[in-house]
Amino acid sequence: MEIETVTGLVRPVVIAAFEGWNDAAESATAVVDHLMRVWNSRVVAAIDPEEYYDFQVNRPTVGIDENGFRKLTWPSTHVSVASPPDLDRDVILIRGIEPNMKWRQFTDELIEVIEELGGELLVTLGALLSDSPHTRPIPVSGSSTEIDLMEKLDLEQSTYEGPTGIVGVLQDACSRVDLPAVSYWAAVPHYVAQPPCPKATLALLSRLEDLFEIPVPLGDLPEEARAWERGVDELAEEDEDIADYVRSLEESRDTADLPEASGEAIAREFERYLKRRDEKD
Repeated sequence: MEIETVTGLVRPVVIAAFEGWNDAAESATAVVDHLMRVWNSRVVAAIDPEEYYDFQVNRPTVGIDENGFRKLTWPSTHVSVASPPDLDRDVILIRGIEPNMKWRQFTDELIEVIEELGGELLVTLGALLSDSPHTRPIPVSGSSTEIDLMEKLDLEQSTYEGPTGIVGVLQDACSRVDLPAVSYWAAVPHYVAQPPCPKATLALLSRLEDLFEIPVPLGDLPEEARAWERGVDELAEEDEDIADYVRSLEESRDTADLPEASGEAIAREFERYLKRRDEKD
C-alpha cells in the first residue's frame, strides 16, 4: 500500500469501520462516513483490492464523474486523516469492506499504515442485530484490550465466544503489537435491519463524544433518527403481530437494569448537552 506523505500528526487516534458482517444496517460505516464529511478528511492511502476481495461478491461499480465521463470504482479500504477543530489530537479514519480472503495479511497492512502514521489508539466500530426495541435508546456495548482504558471509559471485558469478523481480527492484531484498542458495538433492532439506522449511528457517535470529551457536529442525524423511529412506529401500527412483539421487547427492556437509566449515563448526557450549548453560544 502506498501512503501519501503526512507530517505533523498530533497523537492520532484511529477510528475504523467495515461493511459486511460487522455492520448491521450500515450503522458503523455511517459513523465514519459522517466524520469524514464534518471533519473534512482527506484520503492518504488505499489498499489494493486485488489481493483481498472476490469481485463477484463485492463488484466494482460504474458511475459518471464530475466531467461527465464514465468511471469505474473498485471496492477497497481507504485511510484518511482529519484535524477536528475542537480536538487536541488528529484522527485517522479507516473506512472499508470486510475482505473475502487473506485476513491476516489484510490486518498486517492496516497495522503497518497505522504505525507509519503514528496512531496511538484504535477505536473499532461495529453493529449487530439484537432484540432491542426501536422505541428505546440503542444499546452500545464497549470493550478494550487495556485494563486502564476499561476503567477510564467504564467498559467491561468482552465475554463473547464464537465467530468474529474483521473488526475482531484487527483488534486481536492490535494486542499483538501493543497498540491500545477500544471497540464499540451498537445493537440494532433485528426487525428493522435494512439500512440506514441513523438512531444506531447517533448512539455510536455519542460514545465517541464521551471518548474525545468534545461535541461532534451531528448535522441532520438527530432529525433523521426521529424520522426513522416515526417510520418504524407506523409500520408497527399496521401489523398487530409486530406491535405486540415491540411491546414485549419494551417490557423486557424496561424491567432490566439498563445502563442508559443509570445516574452516570444521565450525567454524561447532561454534560454533552452543556457542551453543545456552549459551542452554539
